[in-house]
Amino acid sequence: MSTAPGPAIEVLLDGYGVNTNLGLTALCSVLLIEGTDAAQRPTRILVDPAHVGRRTFLWEALAARGLGPADIDMVVLTHAHWDHVQNIDVFDHAPLFVHPDERHYAHSPHREDWATPAWTGDILERMDIREIEDGDELIPGVRVVDLAGHTVGSVGITVENSDGLSLITGDALHYAHVALTRANPLVFWDPDQAVASIDRAVSLADVIYPGHDQPFRLTADRSIEYVRPFCLTITGATPDRPGLSFSDERAAPWNMPGIADLAGRKAEFEAAAAARRAQRERASG
Repeated sequence: MSTAPGPAIEVLLDGYGVNTNLGLTALCSVLLIEGTDAAQRPTRILVDPAHVGRRTFLWEALAARGLGPADIDMVVLTHAHWDHVQNIDVFDHAPLFVHPDERHYAHSPHREDWATPAWTGDILERMDIREIEDGDELIPGVRVVDLAGHTVGSVGITVENSDGLSLITGDALHYAHVALTRANPLVFWDPDQAVASIDRAVSLADVIYPGHDQPFRLTADRSIEYVRPFCLTITGATPDRPGLSFSDERAAPWNMPGIADLAGRKAEFEAAAAARRAQRERASG
């Protein structure tokens, strides 16, 4: 964890893009932000609590730091896909922060949206939801940036301290190489917005914490420089097991079938966003 003054990010569980030909492991990054709120009270924010296959590992990661679920003050979802959202009930005492468009969409996802099962909206509403969007401050030094495209309400979380600005991207930027290819591997909402969000993330951050990879920075010559090592053990098999093989081939970028069907809903969400902006302007004026 950084010792720089200001809020700090610590990786609780690393994200990995390792998958199989028979199913996705979907190991997203789980991050802990520690800082102080406006009243100078210590505050812990957990970003993306992952899926239930990582629940016991999440408990262990907290316990290794002398913490338990009750020590988390806030939970943030970068988006509401199954692999990021399933463990929210572990922290049912804490407010859950999510973009309003993401919350709304989760109640009626597109039929081809396999990453947002129909029950998603139901489990969200069991929580104490606080809606967040671009520019909102969670605690001093920790802000929200809109990164739509992968989903309608994807957000990133910036953490600023004397080390610079770090950005937690969720799946607006799954892997480090996406910063160079500018191609989101999975788009469920808008391909053009997805590219714009990748560009925004790269332009903003000194260090990027992607959704399914280790944190990294881009060097002056636009090379990827990881700031944490890759460390993963595959259990239950050895490399010489018959039938087990390895491939570093990347899947081609995928856009959800029927994504054009969302045109009408895009107008609906744009109108809702305009209404929220107007309401904020009235409140601030």
